[in-house]
Amino acid sequence: MIDLSHFPLSFNVAVIGASGGVGKALAEHLDAHSQVNKLYCFSRSSDEHIYLDLSDEGSIQQAASFVDVPLHLVIVATGVLHSADFMPEKSLRDLDAETMRKVFEVNTIGPALVAKYFIPLMAREGKGVFSALSARVGSVSDNRLGGWHSYRASKTALNMIIKNISIEAARKYKELAVIGLHPGTVDTGLSEPFQSNVSEGKLFSPESSARYLLDVVNLVQASDSGKVFAWDGQEIEA
Repeated sequence: MIDLSHFPLSFNVAVIGASGGVGKALAEHLDAHSQVNKLYCFSRSSDEHIYLDLSDEGSIQQAASFVDVPLHLVIVATGVLHSADFMPEKSLRDLDAETMRKVFEVNTIGPALVAKYFIPLMAREGKGVFSALSARVGSVSDNRLGGWHSYRASKTALNMIIKNISIEAARKYKELAVIGLHPGTVDTGLSEPFQSNVSEGKLFSPESSARYLLDVVNLVQASDSGKVFAWDGQEIEA
């Protein structure tokens, strides 16, 4: 059983993106945990979940209206690196305005709007965590390779949103940590075209990545709010 002992003995969770690789694994772990009282699963592509489209603010607001108990944990387990229509840019000549808009819509604007409607649903007492999947490549100081302009920039912007939200939320939610989470390289469709470059032992299954992330979520405190953490609990510098 995953250790979630730093949360209340009975707590409530929302997973946004519960039909994706990491999101589905997170939801399965949480659904099986004895401390989880109520689990809300949101996605755009599964009839089993409450509908939520990150590109539609109205749908995010509507989805939030289904939550009828205070939340102690929210995980935004979404992200886009490529699609059938585009791949991450290798150079400046690959930049495309429409592609950049799509990437920012999912990776930055969507999670920000989830925070707008879901942080007011967080419990005022007891440990709370609002988290969103970020990425190590969003670190400006860690950038040695360049490229992937839209993805990198969208995750950097997400990290700033997380920091901003953490400052505002601390005024009302004294035990809430607002954090970014880097799940590592996970064996999902997002990483599939690039897995040949992954070091041995560093390609995680969704189940393993989800377990690592829940370990991190369990250990963070309100004093960690505004930071971004990797799957191993190490803080990622901005």
